[in-house]
Amino acid sequence: MTPRNVSRYAAALTIAALGTAFWLHAQDQTTFRVKVDMVVLSFTVLDQKGKYVNGLKPRDFHISEDNISQKIATFAEGNHSPVQVLENGETRPIRSLLADREGEADPNIIDLRSGGTGTNVFVLFDTSNYMYRGFVFASDAIADFIRGLDRADSVAVYTYSRNLNRAVPLVRDRMVAIQGLRKAVAGDDSALYNSLLLTLRDAARVPGRKVVIVFSNGPDNASMVAPDDVRAVAEDEGIPIYVISTSELTKDPISSNIFKRISTATGGKSYFAKTWQKQVEAFESIREDLGNSYSITYYPQPNPNEGFRSIHVELTSEAMRKYKVRVRPGYRPQRGL
Repeated sequence: MTPRNVSRYAAALTIAALGTAFWLHAQDQTTFRVKVDMVVLSFTVLDQKGKYVNGLKPRDFHISEDNISQKIATFAEGNHSPVQVLENGETRPIRSLLADREGEADPNIIDLRSGGTGTNVFVLFDTSNYMYRGFVFASDAIADFIRGLDRADSVAVYTYSRNLNRAVPLVRDRMVAIQGLRKAVAGDDSALYNSLLLTLRDAARVPGRKVVIVFSNGPDNASMVAPDDVRAVAEDEGIPIYVISTSELTKDPISSNIFKRISTATGGKSYFAKTWQKQVEAFESIREDLGNSYSITYYPQPNPNEGFRSIHVELTSEAMRKYKVRVRPGYRPQRGL
């Protein structure tokens, strides 16, 4: 199997987030049909000074996909519980809706009881020989980040060198997560993109909001998966990727450009933090992002486009048009095999 085929095969293994389903219908000639059950969208709103804008409501946003208006199904700010957005624009708690309709199999009812609040944070820690010198300091920065997460958040700790090690599955116990982190040992070669794809596959299985945070020195010398294939999977699954690189921005321009491309396309950020202090600051920035983001879901309106679908989030008030919305550019509905 060639590296290109391995890449395609690995990408095909990705499980669609929150019930994305695809159908292949074959008659006299092959016809592809695509149905996307729900799109999950996380984004931040910044004012002209770069400060987070909080307290916005569903009515303050207009969502479009390929210029087709979408109706918001659920809405949440930060780590607050999501609410159902009704036809008249009013909202009510998800739990109330579930209680009213308990026992009914309605595809329009979104069951978030197993992950409706908080964020599922997957930390992917580079333990290859590239990280050898800064290994202890990197571990300390990650531990501080875990301690400071919101109480509602869950965290998983994965490490990688040539292979991925799922050191700690999703837990809310910070001590358990840090103990697993401290057991990490330095490895050999770096297969970052292989490991990131597997991490995304795990994250896609989890209901609710999730992000992946990559802490890496940068180079990858062992992956068979292309970075743009991994980016496309994260983009389509709606999982933001944050990257903290301990390498200087200009020292490894290839990896640096890849990190920036992946993070931007998924609605995350990339940081280049050589010193421990810069790494701590990067983690603090990510933590602020998680606590000040908005999460929206919607069921896409009929759309014949089976390729890349662009997503636009606009503020409805003229006074708010000066604000900047940082959101992933779109996704690709995948066709079944």
